[in-house]
Amino acid sequence: MATTNFGQLAIAPLGAGDLIDRAIRLYRQHFFVFIRIATPPVIVVAIGSVLTSVGARYMVATVDTLSLAGALLMLFAGLCISLIGYLFSVIVMGGATRNLVTHLLRNEPVSARATYAAVKSRFWSLLGASVLVMLWVAFIGTATIVVWYLALLVVAFAAIVMAQVAPVGLLVTMAIILVLGVVFLSAWFFFFLFGRIVYVPQAIMVEGKGVFAAVGRSFSLAKGNVRRLMAMFMFTVFAFYGALAILVFPLYAYGWVSGVDLSPINQSEWPVWFAIGNAVITETIHILLAPVWMLGLSLLYVDERVRHEGYDIELMAARQLPEMPKTNVASPLAPALALEMVSAPPPPRPAGGILGLH
Repeated sequence: MATTNFGQLAIAPLGAGDLIDRAIRLYRQHFFVFIRIATPPVIVVAIGSVLTSVGARYMVATVDTLSLAGALLMLFAGLCISLIGYLFSVIVMGGATRNLVTHLLRNEPVSARATYAAVKSRFWSLLGASVLVMLWVAFIGTATIVVWYLALLVVAFAAIVMAQVAPVGLLVTMAIILVLGVVFLSAWFFFFLFGRIVYVPQAIMVEGKGVFAAVGRSFSLAKGNVRRLMAMFMFTVFAFYGALAILVFPLYAYGWVSGVDLSPINQSEWPVWFAIGNAVITETIHILLAPVWMLGLSLLYVDERVRHEGYDIELMAARQLPEMPKTNVASPLAPALALEMVSAPPPPRPAGGILGLH
């Protein structure tokens, strides 16, 4: 199997296309390894998705009070399990980044065992960071929706005013342009804020920082990454729906023959077997595509340090030179790879002096 070595880490910064291409090539070289890494959190999300789908269906269909309570409980449990699965995904992403950096630094193999061993070493820090990331995403998602809604109100008001004087063709053209502009600006606003927090798991696992220090580190690294984040997101979305159209077609064809109303509006009326099959296929695609997003963010973190800190030179020095002696002098930059993966305070100085002589 071909392996990625340090020589493939380009000194020049990676553009959006180069970033996606690098992630795809790494994914192809270690396909089954990344599938094993991504599968556990996505399985948790799949279980939650199935419970949510079944609970929502029974909640609408049932008329019995006890059955309604059971359906609500199932729906709530499914939402909680899905949330845990998404938190687990962010946690695993940090471990995958450390595994990638050790691969670049020491040519260590990419493996699921190494990834989850790294996760275990800083689990609680990663959990706290994942909660912060999820809360931040919820906040900026809400803010983006509000901004998008207000912008559309302004566009609608302008269209009503111009409808009194402008031709219909010109009005429709301007309305389309303005709506597309609002969608683009809303997406840019979201990814600008999302990019501030995206490197928190990487800062914890690679640089050995605490949760709040990792947040500050992520904010300092996130400069000019909006376009590449948007490109990664669009690639993942198109790949997801392309794969969904292929894999879900047999299920939908069989459901149509069986008389199932395929409209998404009537999901609550879907049979249980159809709802479960749809959820399983959707999460299967998530398993296939989650490593691409995971690798993309890991490579984006490495690329940000290459751009701002000469990280490629530091990785080269770390591979070629012996380990630096441990001193009390703090480097202005983060290390190539933090050796200590525990968040406990440093041990006390030996009683025999700074050299440890007795």
